Amino acid sequence: MTSMTEALRAVTGTVFNIQHYCIHDGPGIRTNVFVKGCPLRCLWCANPESQAGAPQLMYLADKCTGCGQCIQTCPQKAVSRRTDRPDRVHTDRTLCTACGRCVDDCPTEARSIMGHTMTAGEAFDEVAGDRLFYGTDGGLTVTGGEALAHPQFTGALTELCRQAGITTAVETCGAVPWAVMEPVLAHTDIVLYDIKHMDSARHRAYTGQGNELILANLEHISRRTDCTIIVRCPVIPPCNDRAENLHALGRFLTEKAIRCSEINLLPYHNLGEGKREQLEPGTEGFTSRTPSQEEVELLRDILRGYGFVVK
Repeated sequence: MTSMTEALRAVTGTVFNIQHYCIHDGPGIRTNVFVKGCPLRCLWCANPESQAGAPQLMYLADKCTGCGQCIQTCPQKAVSRRTDRPDRVHTDRTLCTACGRCVDDCPTEARSIMGHTMTAGEAFDEVAGDRLFYGTDGGLTVTGGEALAHPQFTGALTELCRQAGITTAVETCGAVPWAVMEPVLAHTDIVLYDIKHMDSARHRAYTGQGNELILANLEHISRRTDCTIIVRCPVIPPCNDRAENLHALGRFLTEKAIRCSEINLLPYHNLGEGKREQLEPGTEGFTSRTPSQEEVELLRDILRGYGFVVK
């Protein structure tokens, strides 16, 4: 092993999940590495536990028996009984350091820590272990959270995979400086580029930031890299499912001559709602509905009218 490879393998990041045999985050069968941290705060986030960059405590109230062991164990005195439900506990997140002591002592496994430090070498070994299933299309996808929340880690992992002949994909919301993004894309084959809303004011209302940097970075990727670009848009009624928003996207991609190989429309699902509850609440509550297949197909037809492959 060369010193350069050793250095790449030693780079660390905060990872909260690795999923094997995935088929929805890039072509073929992929191994998804989820890194923690994101600059946006999308109200509908499917992975709210990914937003903070550091490890976090998750609390499954339905598994809690109210035994109080965590109250006695917590060195920060962050855990107390709820006044409205004495058989349940509450954790003051301003005091919790996610040390994991309460997790170790919980007899019902109602408490867990989401996120841990991992080296790029450890992550690569898991990805490489699946290469038998990749064929010619599959490979690594780094997602999150935001894949570029830990750019050194993501860059090292994608470079290790590239060296091993494994196709690499990065999913990004694009809300990071181009100087952070560009070095990682040098080792990236496919960019899964998320666009939440074309109106910047509405984008800010739903995600906490405007979209100017996001759209500018998409232009940079199209003009300055050889990456295959797949644009991904969540469909969140009533936030961004209006026809005018899809027309605005189609016009932007066409007028800016973005090299977009395909567009994916991703209907809202409510899996993130239960996770928000585990963060007590951690993120603001949000509810929407899953759009019907007919509604999503009408939106796809709008983008197909601009000449794009839409799935």
